[in-house]
Amino acid sequence: MSVPIDVSDEVLSGEAVAIDVQPVGFLLRALGAAIDMLLGYAVFILWIFLRIWLLDVGVLDETTDRIALVSAFVVSFVVLPITMEVALKGRSLGKLAVGGRIVRVDGGAAGFRHAFIRALLGVLEIYMTFGGVAVLTGAFNARSQRLGDLVAGTYSQRVRTPALVSHVPVLPPPLAGWAQIADVARLPDRLARRISQFLQSAPRMIPAARERVALDLLTEAGPFVSPMPSAPPEQILIGITVLRRERERRALQNSDRRAERLTGRRVGV
Repeated sequence: MSVPIDVSDEVLSGEAVAIDVQPVGFLLRALGAAIDMLLGYAVFILWIFLRIWLLDVGVLDETTDRIALVSAFVVSFVVLPITMEVALKGRSLGKLAVGGRIVRVDGGAAGFRHAFIRALLGVLEIYMTFGGVAVLTGAFNARSQRLGDLVAGTYSQRVRTPALVSHVPVLPPPLAGWAQIADVARLPDRLARRISQFLQSAPRMIPAARERVALDLLTEAGPFVSPMPSAPPEQILIGITVLRRERERRALQNSDRRAERLTGRRVGV
């Protein structure tokens, strides 16, 4: 009996494959936001010291001082976050520290418009309330999205994830006899690559979509497989992939032997 899977918060590809992406956790997200907030305050405070010095030496008067103060506020809390996110492709100092990156809710790359909305609302929810509004908003949604994320349609995705383990298909035991007489040499390379990609992503697919895609691929491969064994579609696709891999390995070995005979040297030495 299969266990129901909640896929309401997953990113799905066109083949109904659940793409393995994870949002940054609430605590890490808060830590990254705190680092970015401190950076903005640090830049603004540096300007305050510079302003005091410029006023002492007479460079700034009352009118230019007000203009410069507003400009410093905008640069520190709006322009700086936008510039960093756009230049670093969704990253910032805080996100680099916690291993996050801002992306759209569909998994695509965020752009200038998303960074502008996030920075504009960030003035209210981060800098003017010392992160209070952002914390309250992020604590009550699954992806720890702050108000700016909800309006812009973005979230912080983890980019420091464990490396994926390479999956090498193994011939299913029921197909051992079939493999001795099977011919899959005519299978087109493009179709073979699609089958290989399906087998790599199959464990992450919705069960119904997994069965449907396997059956569709086997139907396409049917004219190029002789004889067709009696087994579940996904097992047959695994058998086809293993046989093609072995055929390509033998072809490479034969090519190396011919090269050795022609050159008198061992290939790869």
